[in-house]
Amino acid sequence: MDTVWQPPSPSISLHAIKDKQSLLVSWLVNHSRLVGDIYEIQIGRTENHTVIYNRNISLFSEDLEKYTWTWSSDLPLECVDHSVRMRHFYNQSVASPWSDWITKDGAQATDKAQIFPLERLMREHTSAMFCCVPSRGVDITSMSYGDTTYPLSSIGARVKAITVENLTIPPIQRIKRLLVSCNDATGKSISAWNYISFPAQKPRNLSCGTSDMKTVTCTWVPGRKPIPFDHNKQTHTLHIENSDQAPISCKELSCTFPVVPQLENYNISVVVRDQLGEEKESYSFNISERVFPVVEVDRVVPGVTNTTVSWIVHWTVTPLSLLCQVTADPAKTTELSCSIVSGLCKVKLKHLLPNTNYSTRVRCSVNGRIWGEWTLPINFTTYPLVTLDVWRRIKQLPDPNSRQVTLLWIPNAPGSPDTVKIKGYTVQWSQEGQNWSEWKDSGQTQTEVYIDSGQYEFTVQAVLHTCSSIPAHITILQREDEEILPVEKRLSSSSAEGFNLSWGNHDSATCGYTVEWCILGNAVPCNLQWLKVPQGNNTLFLPARSKAGSRYTFNIYGCTENGHRLLEVQTGYSQELKSVQAPRLVEPVLSTSSSVTLEWSYNEDDPAQPAFITGYLVTVQEVGSHLLQDHAADMFNLSVADPGRKSVTIEGLKQNQEYAFSVSALTKEGPGEATNITIRTTANYSAILAKILTPILLLLGCTILIWPQRKMLKSGLKEIFGYPAGMNIKTPELDSFLQETSEWLQSQKVEECSSCDIEILNTKPLLNQTAVLRDPEPLSTLPSPGSQSSPSASSLSYVPLEAHYFPQSVTVFWESPAVQQITSVTNKTYLCTMEEEDFPEAQPDKFTEIKSSFEPSDIQQVPCSVIYGYVSNDTM
Repeated sequence: MDTVWQPPSPSISLHAIKDKQSLLVSWLVNHSRLVGDIYEIQIGRTENHTVIYNRNISLFSEDLEKYTWTWSSDLPLECVDHSVRMRHFYNQSVASPWSDWITKDGAQATDKAQIFPLERLMREHTSAMFCCVPSRGVDITSMSYGDTTYPLSSIGARVKAITVENLTIPPIQRIKRLLVSCNDATGKSISAWNYISFPAQKPRNLSCGTSDMKTVTCTWVPGRKPIPFDHNKQTHTLHIENSDQAPISCKELSCTFPVVPQLENYNISVVVRDQLGEEKESYSFNISERVFPVVEVDRVVPGVTNTTVSWIVHWTVTPLSLLCQVTADPAKTTELSCSIVSGLCKVKLKHLLPNTNYSTRVRCSVNGRIWGEWTLPINFTTYPLVTLDVWRRIKQLPDPNSRQVTLLWIPNAPGSPDTVKIKGYTVQWSQEGQNWSEWKDSGQTQTEVYIDSGQYEFTVQAVLHTCSSIPAHITILQREDEEILPVEKRLSSSSAEGFNLSWGNHDSATCGYTVEWCILGNAVPCNLQWLKVPQGNNTLFLPARSKAGSRYTFNIYGCTENGHRLLEVQTGYSQELKSVQAPRLVEPVLSTSSSVTLEWSYNEDDPAQPAFITGYLVTVQEVGSHLLQDHAADMFNLSVADPGRKSVTIEGLKQNQEYAFSVSALTKEGPGEATNITIRTTANYSAILAKILTPILLLLGCTILIWPQRKMLKSGLKEIFGYPAGMNIKTPELDSFLQETSEWLQSQKVEECSSCDIEILNTKPLLNQTAVLRDPEPLSTLPSPGSQSSPSASSLSYVPLEAHYFPQSVTVFWESPAVQQITSVTNKTYLCTMEEEDFPEAQPDKFTEIKSSFEPSDIQQVPCSVIYGYVSNDTM
C-alpha cells in the first residue's frame, strides 16, 4: 500500500539525417485518457551526455499511436555523439522514469584530422558551425573560413568548432564554394570545400493556353535566375489539382501536358524543389478562353516604301477570324483582321523608309486578349528610292531656230549609297506628239540634245537592278524673240564664309525657285551647280567652297507650270582682293607744255579678276634733278570713278619738265597693280619768243624816242663811258670775265619772267675828285697789260681805279656827297642782288673793291650775281 505507482518509460527510436543536421525521434503514444499526454525530451552531446536541449511536447489527439519529432542541430552531427532520452507525465503530474539514452555516434578519431560539414550544400544568408575532429593525441590550434581566422569553441574534450555568420555566395568564383581550414599542434593543415546556394524560388506570371485544343502549355518566369554550375539542382513539377492525372515533370520555364477530356476549368500548381527547400504557385483557367493560334511566316516581299508579309496559321479547329499583329522593326507595328480560309494571311506594310534594314514578326490572337507567341524575326531591306534632280542649260545657236540643251541630273538615294546599283539612265523628250529616247550608262549624268525653238518635255529615269526610279520631268519653254533679260546685280552681302542670296517674291513662281550658279574665271569649263528652293522662300545661304577672289554668277529662275523663267542675275565674290591686273597704256601719249593726256585699255568685266573694278587711280609725280635725293617731289593723285572711262588729262604742268605717271585699277579693297610711264612736257616757244622780243622792242622804242636827242646823248655818253686818263684797263681780262658769265647764265634753267624792270640812274661826279678803292694791302704795282688773270668762281680780282671810275656794288662808301650820274639796266628775272645799304655821306670819292665770285653753294640759293662798273664820261 506504501508503493507509489509510476507509468512506464517511453520506448523511443532515433534516426539521424546528417546532410540536414537533423535527429528524428519516434515513440509509441501511451494515452492517459484524461487531459493530454506530455512528454519531456532531452538532447545530450558527447560521451558525457551533456544536455544542450530540453523540451515538453503535448499530444492531444487520441488517434495517434506513434509520433515522430524532428530536431535540427546547429552543429554537424559528425562532430560529436548526440543522445536522446524521454519521459512521460501521467495526468500531467506523475512522471515516468527516464528512458535510456539513445546515441548517434559522431566521427571517431583517426590518424588524420577531419572537418565537418564536408562538401555539403549550405543555404545563403544563414549561420553555420564548422568543427574539426583532431587525430589521436593532437590538439587543434586554429580554424579559418576562406581568408578569415575565427575564434575556437570547444565541443567536448577534443573537438574544436567555429561559427560563421551570414554565408554569402562568392561573386567571382565560377563554382560557388568556400574553403574551411584546420591547423593542429603538429603544424599540419587540412581543408574542406562546402557549396553555397539559395533555395527554390516561387514561379511568377504563371499562364496557360492552347493553340490546337489538344495540348496545354503553361509558362512562368523564375523568381531568381539560377546560378551556372550550381550544385543545388532544381526540379519543376506541375499538378492538376482537380484531376487524377499524375504529376507532370516540367522544364525550367514551361510545361506542356495533354488536354484532359471533358475538363474545361483547370486548377493547376507548379512546385519547384531543390536541396534547400521548395516553392509552389497555383493557377486556374478556362481552356476555351485560353486559346492562341500558332503562325509561321511564309514570305516577305520588300518594295521601295512598303513590304508584303504573308504567314501560315497552324489551326486544326473550325476556321476563325483572327486578329494578328505584324511588325517591321524598328518602330512599325500593324494590327489587322485575318480571315483564315486556306490557312494563309497576307498584309502590306506601308510608309517604310527606302533602302533601310527592317525585321518582321507575326503573332495572332482569337479574342484580342491572349496573344500567341511571336514568330522568329525575318530581316529584309527595302529597295532604294532613287530620285533624280534634273536641270538644264540652254545655249542659243547662230540659227535662231536652233538651240543646244545640256540636260544634267544628280541621283539621290537615302540610306546606304553602297547598296544602290544603278544600271543606267533613260532620257526621253517629246514635242507635239513626237518622241525621242536615249540611253546613258550609270557613270554619265548629262547629255546634249539639239532642239528647235518650240516647247519640249524632258524625262530622265534611273534603271536599277531591281526596279526603276521615279521619273524626273523638266520643261524647256518656247523661245521668245523679244525676251528681256534681267539686269545683273552685284552682291554686297557676301563674305568669306559664303553668300546670303535674296530675291523678290514672284507670284508667277508657283512651284518654287531654282538658283543656278557657276564659278567664273577658272581655266577649266564652268561646273554648273543648282539648288531648288521651295515656294515661299526667297532667301538662301550658299557656302563658298573655292579660294578667295573667285567670282560667282547666280541665276535665279522661277518655277511655273510651264517651265522655268529667269528672274534675276546676281554676281559676287566670296572675298574681294585688290591684286587686280594693271591697265595697259595706249602709246604714244599726247602731251603739251602744260598737260598730258593718258589713255589705257582695260577689261573691267573680266571674270578672272579677283574683285569688281570701281574705278582707276592716276598718280603724277614730278621728276626734278635739282631736288634732294631723299626729298619727295611734288605728287598728286587723280581718281576716275567710272570704270568705263579709260582716259584722263592732267593739266597745270610745267613746260619742258619730266613727270612720272602710274595708272592702277581700283577695287573696294584698294588699288591693284600699277602701270608706270615717264613723260616730259614740251617747251613753250611762244613764251621764250616773247621774252626775247620784249627787250628788243623796248630797245627799239627807246631808240626811236631818243633818236631826236642823239647828239646830246652822245656827248653825255662820252662823259660817262670816257676812258679815264691814266687808267689801265685790260680788255682781254674783261672779255674773259664776260664770256664766263655768259656761259654760266646759258646753262641755267629758263624760268618764267615774273617781272622786268629797267632802272636808270644818272649821276655826274665833281671834277678833279678821285675815288680810291680801299684795300687792306694796297698794291704797289698795277697788273701788266699782258696779264691773263681774270675773275673766276674761286678767285677775287682787285683793280685800283683812278678818279672818276665808279663801280656798281652791293656796298659802296663815298668819301664826299658828290652828285654823280650812274646808269644801270637790271632784269630782275635773272639777276638776284643782295639788299642795298644806304650810302653814307661822310666818305666821298672812296669806293670799295670790285669783287666777282661764283660759288657752287651760292648757285643753289642765288641764281646769279653780276657786279657792273661804270667809267665817267668825262674822261672818254
